Amino acid sequence: MERRNIEDIRDIKIGYYLRWLWAEASAVRGRILLRAIVGGVNVALSLLFVWLSKSLIDIATGDNESSLWWAIAAMVCCVVGQIYFSTLGIKMETDAEVVLKNSLRQKHFSHIMDSRWVEGRLHSGDVINRLVEDITSIANALCVVLPSFLTTGVQFVAAFTFLSLLNVRLAGVLVLIMPLFLLFSKRYMRRIRLYTSDIRSMDGRVQTHMQEYMRHRVLVSAMEYTPHVKEDLDAMHVDLREKVMRRTDYTLFSRRMIQAGFMGGYMVAFLWGIFGLREGVITFGMMTAFLQLVGQIQRPVLELSHQLPTFIHITTSVDRLSELTNMPLEQQGEAIALDGKVGVRLQGVTFSYEGNRDEVLHDFSCDFRPGSLTAVLGRTGAGKSTLVRIILGLLIPQRGSVEMYNDSRTEPVSPLTRCNVAYVPQGNSLVSGTVRSNLLLGNPSASEEQMLKALHTAVADFVLELPDGLDTLCGEGGTAFSEGQAQRIAIARGLLRERSIVLMDEPTAALDVVTEQLLLERLGEYSRHRTLIIVTHHGATAKLCNAVVSVG
Repeated sequence: MERRNIEDIRDIKIGYYLRWLWAEASAVRGRILLRAIVGGVNVALSLLFVWLSKSLIDIATGDNESSLWWAIAAMVCCVVGQIYFSTLGIKMETDAEVVLKNSLRQKHFSHIMDSRWVEGRLHSGDVINRLVEDITSIANALCVVLPSFLTTGVQFVAAFTFLSLLNVRLAGVLVLIMPLFLLFSKRYMRRIRLYTSDIRSMDGRVQTHMQEYMRHRVLVSAMEYTPHVKEDLDAMHVDLREKVMRRTDYTLFSRRMIQAGFMGGYMVAFLWGIFGLREGVITFGMMTAFLQLVGQIQRPVLELSHQLPTFIHITTSVDRLSELTNMPLEQQGEAIALDGKVGVRLQGVTFSYEGNRDEVLHDFSCDFRPGSLTAVLGRTGAGKSTLVRIILGLLIPQRGSVEMYNDSRTEPVSPLTRCNVAYVPQGNSLVSGTVRSNLLLGNPSASEEQMLKALHTAVADFVLELPDGLDTLCGEGGTAFSEGQAQRIAIARGLLRERSIVLMDEPTAALDVVTEQLLLERLGEYSRHRTLIIVTHHGATAKLCNAVVSVG
C-alpha cells in the first residue's frame, strides 16, 4: 500500500471506518452487545465490592453497626460473581472472535475468487497476509477491544457517579487531571498510524518473499542463490524491527503520559484521604472507598490508552482489506450453456494490458469452427496465453468481438460462457491432495470409470500401476510426479469436465515425441464431437491438427 503523508492522516475518515466496521460486524453484533452487558454486570459487582469494603471497615472500626457476617457473606458472593462473569466474558469474546474471523475470511476470500482477473494485481503472499493478519486485527478489535471499551466507559461513569456522591470536589479534580495528559499524547497517535501502515506492508513483503522462494526452492538451490535469499529476508527483518521499535517508542511515550496522569490522580486522592483522616472528616472505610474508586475511574482511562493503538491499527487493516473488496467482480449471473457442437469466433480483436502501450493482439480474427482440432502457433510473447484468457472470459479486449456459437444461437464470450470450456493450463498445475481429488476438480461427480477413461485418453495409465492408484498423494505443486506425468494428469482432469470446447495451453511441452503423438491421436478420437484448441510452439503438434492459426 502506498504510504500516506501526515496531512492525509489528519483527515482520517472516522465516519467511513465506523460504517465499514458496523457492516462487517453484522454476524456478531448481538454477541458484542451481550458481551458488553456481561461486562456491565461485572462493573456493578466491582462497585458493590467497593461499597462492601467500606462497610466492613466501618463495621470493624465501630463507625457502622450493621451485621459483620452478612457483609462478609455478601462480599464472598460478590467475588464469586465477578469470577463467574469474568470467565463468561472471556468465553463470549473467544466465540465472537472466531465467528467474525471465519465470516470475514469467507467473505473476502469469496470476493477475491469471484473478482476479475488482472495481470500482476497483488501477490498471493500479500493477499494471504491481509486475510490472516488484518482480519485477525479487526476481529480482535470488534469482539474483544470494543466490548472492553464499552465496559470501561460504563465503569468510568458509574465510578465517577459513586465518587461524586462521596465527595464531588475530589471527583472533579480527578476527571480534570487525565484529559491534560491525553491531549499531550494525542499528536503522537498520527505517527503510530503511519508506522502501523508501514509495518503491515513490510509484513506482507516478508510473507511474499518466503512464500515465493519456498515455492521455487529447487530452482533457488540449483542456482546457488540460497544465501542471497536469506540475506534479503534478514534485511527485511531488520527493517521491520526498526519500524516496530519506532512505533513502540511512540506508543510507550503516550502510555507514560497517561500513567503520569494516573499516578497524579492517585496521589491527589491519597493525600486528600490522609488530610481528611487527620481532620476527622472521613472514616477509614471512606478512605478505602476513595482509593478503590480512584482506581475504577482512572483504570478505564489507562486501558483506553492501551486500546487507542489498537483502534489506530484497525484503520490500517480496514484500508488494506478495502483494497481487496474494491477489486471489480466478474460478471455475475446464470451460466450460459450452448448445446451440441460449439465454436469460438474472434473478429478484429485488439488487446493491450493496463499500463502497457504495446498491443499484444492487433485486429486478430479467427474462427475455431465447431468440431475442429486447431493448433495455435506463435513465438514467445506473441499473445497465445492472452488469447486463451480472452476465450475464457478472463480478459475483455479493447476492440473487436469474441463469440461462442452453435447451430442455433450466438453468445458473446464472458465469464458466464466459461461453462462451455474445459481448460488445461500450461505447466504443472496439480494441487496438494491425491490424484483422485485432483481429477474431481474437473468433475466433482465423476465416477471411477470416468476417471479411468480420462486417464487413458490423457496417456496417464501409469497412475493405475502406482501402489495407491488414484489415491496416490500429490505434494505441493504435484511434486510426487515428473513434469510430464503431472501434465498428463492435468489433461485428464480437464477432459473430465466433458465440455463442448477443450482449451489446452502447451499440453505437450513436457512430453517426449512418442507420448505426444499418442496423446494427440487419442485427443483426435475424443474431439470428434468437440472443438479442441491447442496452444503450442511445437511444429510437430501442429502437423497432427486439422487447422493451424498463427498469432503475432
